[in-house]
Amino acid sequence: MRWPALLLLLLVVVLQYPLWMGKGSWIKVWELEQQLTALKQSNVKLKQRNAGLAAEVTDLRNGYEAIEERARYELGMLKSDEVYVQVARSGRSTK
Repeated sequence: MRWPALLLLLLVVVLQYPLWMGKGSWIKVWELEQQLTALKQSNVKLKQRNAGLAAEVTDLRNGYEAIEERARYELGMLKSDEVYVQVARSGRSTK
C-alpha cells in the first residue's frame, strides 16, 4: 500500500512543478503583473507630459501672446517703445 501512495505523491509533485516553477508559473505571472503595473504608471505620467506639451504647441501656434511671453522671460527681449529698468538692492536690511 505504500508504493501507490508514494507514486501518487510523486505524480502530484511532477504536475505541480510547472505550475510553481515552470515557464508560465504563478511566480512569473506575479513578476509580469508587477512590471505591467510599473509600465502603466509610467505611461500615465508620459501621457500627462504629452498633453502639456501638446497644449503648449497649440498655444504657440494660435497666439502671439505665448510667443511674446517666452521672448520676454526666457530671452529678455523688449518691445521697441519699452524701457528696461533694473533696481539694485543694497546689502543692508531696511527692518
